[in-house]
Amino acid sequence: MIDQRPGSRAAAALPGLHAPAAGFDAPFALLDACHERVRRSLALLERLGAHLCAHGADAAARGAAQDVLRYFGQAAPAHHEDEERHVLPLLQASGDAELQALARRLLDDHAGIRRAWSALEAQLQALVAGAPVEADSMLAAAADFVRAHDGHLEREDGLAFPAAARLLAAQPGPAQHLAAMGREMAARRGVAWPPAAG
Repeated sequence: MIDQRPGSRAAAALPGLHAPAAGFDAPFALLDACHERVRRSLALLERLGAHLCAHGADAAARGAAQDVLRYFGQAAPAHHEDEERHVLPLLQASGDAELQALARRLLDDHAGIRRAWSALEAQLQALVAGAPVEADSMLAAAADFVRAHDGHLEREDGLAFPAAARLLAAQPGPAQHLAAMGREMAARRGVAWPPAAG
C-alpha cells in the first residue's frame, strides 16, 4: 500500500497550497510551505513508480496518481505563477547581476518542469482512468519530471526567496506590498483574503 499521509484541515481545503503554520498573511512562509508539498508529491510519484513495478496499476496506484495529478496539475501552476509575479520581478529589478541571472535560471527551470509535466500528465490521467499504461514509459517520464526539479527548490529556498524578501523589505511600505502579494496569491486560488469578519 502506498503511504499517503493526510494533510491539515486547511491543506485539505486547498490541496497543496499551504501547511497549517503558513497562510496568505505570510506569503513567503506560504511559498516555503508549498515547497514541502512539492517534495512530498515528488516522493509520492517515486513511490508510485516502485508500486507499479511490484503490484501493477491497482487501486492504490490509481489513488496515488490522482494525488500527484491534483497537486502538479492544480496547485503547482499557481505556485509557479506566485513566484513569477512576486519573487522573480524583484530579482530582475534589483540591479544585481547575480540575482538577475538567478531569475533567468528559475524561469528556465519552470519551463523545463512544465515540459516534463506535459510528458507525464497524460500517462497519469490514463492510469487514473484505468486505461493500459506502459510502465517503462511512465517510469521514464516520472524520472524526467523528478530530475527537472533537481536543485530548483534549493535555489529558491536558499537564494531567491531570502533575496526577494530583503528587496521587498527595503521598499517603501513593505507591509502593504506583502499584504497585496498575499491577496493576489489568494485570488489565484479563488480565496477571499482577508476573510470577511463573521
